Amino acid sequence: MDTAEILARLDTDAALAFLSRMVQHKSYSQTEGERELARFMAASMSGLGLEAELTPVPGGRVNAVGRWRGTGGGKSLLFNGHIDTNPVTEGWTVDPWGGKIDDKFIYGIGCSNMKAGDAAYFCAVKTLMDAGVKLRGDVILTYVVGELQGGVGTLALMDQGLRADCFINSEPTDLQAMTMHAAALSFVIELVGDTRHLSKRDEAIDAIAAACDLIPRLNALALSGAKSPEHATINRVHVGVVHGALGKELHEWRSPQVADFVRIKGSARYATGQSEDGALADLRRELKALEARFPGLKATVFSEDRGGTPTMPTFEVAKDSQIVQAVNRAYRAVRGTDQPTGAITPPGFYGTDAGHLQHAGGMEGVVCGPGGRYNTMPDERVDIDDYLDMIRVYMLTIMEICG
Repeated sequence: MDTAEILARLDTDAALAFLSRMVQHKSYSQTEGERELARFMAASMSGLGLEAELTPVPGGRVNAVGRWRGTGGGKSLLFNGHIDTNPVTEGWTVDPWGGKIDDKFIYGIGCSNMKAGDAAYFCAVKTLMDAGVKLRGDVILTYVVGELQGGVGTLALMDQGLRADCFINSEPTDLQAMTMHAAALSFVIELVGDTRHLSKRDEAIDAIAAACDLIPRLNALALSGAKSPEHATINRVHVGVVHGALGKELHEWRSPQVADFVRIKGSARYATGQSEDGALADLRRELKALEARFPGLKATVFSEDRGGTPTMPTFEVAKDSQIVQAVNRAYRAVRGTDQPTGAITPPGFYGTDAGHLQHAGGMEGVVCGPGGRYNTMPDERVDIDDYLDMIRVYMLTIMEICG
């Protein structure tokens, strides 16, 4: 059976139905629903004939892991994706857990982030097995929890010794091959001014006025030390929380007085070769300039205490690595065009478990998955054509890598 015949074996209706069934699981992060979906994935993998198990994650959670064993002598390929989802927001016009399918999209919370990627590699393996394909190397399917808590599920797999020769993380990139993404720093800035009644406002140091001056500068800040122009494209600083009032307790009942305290929370994204210390130094330089513009103001910045929750590290792989080239060739075979490859944005600003697979696991891989355009928004959805083409790309990549 040649490659075209194998690709033609994809049962598109069954593939859509499987993704719809995944969406119908209300797998909110850190709930019983994610455990139920993990059990469903383990049972589904067992149904294919894979060696499947549930493995422990700190906090009483579980990952689902399946292995399609090869005959020996080939390279192993690990697929990775999370099954926990963000909560539903306002503004939905379809049932977030209905798994609705129309002539163009499949809908649902977590469909793009990232159950479509999860389902795509399951369906790729199922199609190959149904077609009677025999591989030399192993294919490992991992369905993890806790990506939304800094990747605790994938880190648990790494601690348990799970490894492969290379990996594909299926976070949504709209089928582009992402070879680089940023790490995240969560920071807190505190501004201390000097209060007066509004009648003597000219004598005050207004912390809110200083914050209004600072925030646009932070959002436009270029972090220093980028290794290349491409690395610089995934640098970004963003302020997401601002509280200003009187004192560190932020008393709000005395609005006639000038606010003397502001607390700002934000995130900085930086690439391989840069660091958290370097990003904090850049922020401190900006605060020093703010103090010069507002004499008497005291401004400090520090890394936010995450309570032991890990952070996503940077990720980078060479564009000429075997796994990237294999995915590029598979994409070209399926779509007839070259695959966009590199520090793709906006996904390059995300954190993914690829960083843990690389740094904690010592593996080489790439981030490539369906979805992205309609990610984490009301009526979250994935283009049906993209989902089905992703399955085909994964099928071809598996056959090349695993032999």
